Amino acid sequence: MDILEAQDVTHAATGDRTAFYRLLHRAGVFPPDAPSTIRAFTAGQGQLSVAEMIDRYEIACKPVRDLLVDNLCERQPALDYTSLSAVSRVLGSLFWRNLETHHPGINSLRLPAEVASAWKTRHRTKTTTTRSPDGSTVSVTSPRESARSDLATVRAFYLDLAQWAAEDPARWGPWAAPSPVTSAEANQKKHQRRVKAKIDQRTRERLPVLPLLVSASQRNRLQAAAVLAAARQAEPGTVFSVDGQTLFRPVLKSASGAKIWAQELEAPRTAVRAARRDLTHEDHTAFWAWAAIEVLRHTGIRIEELCELSHHSLIQYRLPTTGELVPLLQIAPSKTDQERLILVTPELADVLSRIMMRVRDSNGIVASVAAYDPHERVWNPPMPLLFQHRIGIENRAMHPTCLLKYLGQALASAGLTDASGEPLTMQPHDFRRIFITDAVMNGMPPHIAQLVAGHRVIDTTMGYLAVYPREVIEAHRAFIARRRATRPGEEYRTPTDEEWDSFLGHFERRKLSIGTCDRAFSTPCTHEHACLRCPMLRPDPAERPRLVEIRDNLIDRIAEAKREGWLFTGSKYVGSEVFFTGSAFSGLKSILAPENVEPLKRTSPPENVERTKETTPLSYSELVKKTLPPENFERLKYT
Repeated sequence: MDILEAQDVTHAATGDRTAFYRLLHRAGVFPPDAPSTIRAFTAGQGQLSVAEMIDRYEIACKPVRDLLVDNLCERQPALDYTSLSAVSRVLGSLFWRNLETHHPGINSLRLPAEVASAWKTRHRTKTTTTRSPDGSTVSVTSPRESARSDLATVRAFYLDLAQWAAEDPARWGPWAAPSPVTSAEANQKKHQRRVKAKIDQRTRERLPVLPLLVSASQRNRLQAAAVLAAARQAEPGTVFSVDGQTLFRPVLKSASGAKIWAQELEAPRTAVRAARRDLTHEDHTAFWAWAAIEVLRHTGIRIEELCELSHHSLIQYRLPTTGELVPLLQIAPSKTDQERLILVTPELADVLSRIMMRVRDSNGIVASVAAYDPHERVWNPPMPLLFQHRIGIENRAMHPTCLLKYLGQALASAGLTDASGEPLTMQPHDFRRIFITDAVMNGMPPHIAQLVAGHRVIDTTMGYLAVYPREVIEAHRAFIARRRATRPGEEYRTPTDEEWDSFLGHFERRKLSIGTCDRAFSTPCTHEHACLRCPMLRPDPAERPRLVEIRDNLIDRIAEAKREGWLFTGSKYVGSEVFFTGSAFSGLKSILAPENVEPLKRTSPPENVERTKETTPLSYSELVKKTLPPENFERLKYT
């Protein structure tokens, strides 16, 4: 009776009808292997067997249906569930079911030339039905993007049967037949080049506007948090103002949980109220859009890897050379079934800390939630996931579709447009391409970028780059091939632990007393450590007083040199003026406010220094005569 009463109270407050299952699960009524959520019993979830995949398409010829099932069962150990389902769709629906629809009674894989040609012609296009604004349906025919890859799948099916027939003639021999798809028709190089050019243009278009999206999402997050905080301080039935907005917090007839509502006052004097705004949801949307954008752009991980980040993903590594603790982010195996570690930058650490502060409960614990994998169609065990939100009284893992919605809202609020003037769209994988492109542009070696991105082969990493034209890439690849032919093969391998430590140590050695050196990895210092004059110096704002002291000291030395006539050729005081065009002075201008920049440009002596008229440079003997007493100068002439 207590459970039923709690269920009634929960349903009345939040509309959640599944609280009873969680209560019984936490009470230990169910077995230990019982799912942690009742949503695991939802119809339509779970993996289908190979036979169920093929039976979705209602194939009439039973021998062919059994052949497709046997073929997929042979290939199942080497494929993940998503790939297996895609192959079953191509072979079962797009290939054989299409043949049965247009050629009833067909029962052989040995297709006549006209039948094969007609099928390939039909497969090049697809027909979709859309609804027009007036309510009528319209059929639209468009090219099928996956036509060539589908042809390659059918050709691989025939080639597998031919190879297996040589190994087991009794089982596969009766089905061996010439492939209706030639090697030229299955060649995807031309299609891949077109797709690569399209993706490169997409990356080049979005790379420059990424800082605008980042600043807009940050601004939306801070503004939504400020409005929500002001609304919580205001009493129901009162008007409050924040960030130039005048809002009214209404008095609700019934409790609505933790949500905070507000209304905009269109005319404050007459108190005309606009539609209600869910400030809690606005803050929720703005925060998670910002969090997703920041994590994606700093790590370059996939969207499914983002949703699987947990509290356990943060680990520490102690450098054996300096003993310094380096934070690392462990990426769980996803597409390539291989985990990897990513260095956590200070910016990424700040984002992850804010996420953990948001998902922790009142006891400081990140709740463990069960997440559904839409690709493998299985429920993962409960984990303290970082990307989770509360629905009713239950914590749930965020679905990739939910994050896509939040990302679209952030793009709409930023007001970004593409080259055609249409609203700019971005997919989570765009951040991955931008991350790899930006990393290689800034000096990261491609084989290191391959490890960071989690690619099995470097060709995949090179395909993500959108910075070089095709001719440059081909010339560089040819140069590498020629060099590999003349040098030992041991040099072209996966980096060792020592090489990886050297790469990480580069970032430790970049730190200077007045800032950071922005040199790329494995490049020498071109200024022989004259850091004040080097354009690669990035001054630290905290070292501003020291830079000002250096500037004032140089100004005084130049003034003294001018006053004493020391500005002869080769003097070090002449080179001192180079400081005012160097990186430190330029960086100092970025640290100071605009009104404080102009005073820094003075190169004349201070007010308390005596000014002298300009003189011509003195010779060495004239300078000695001017500097030493007369009796010493006379003695010096004889030496």
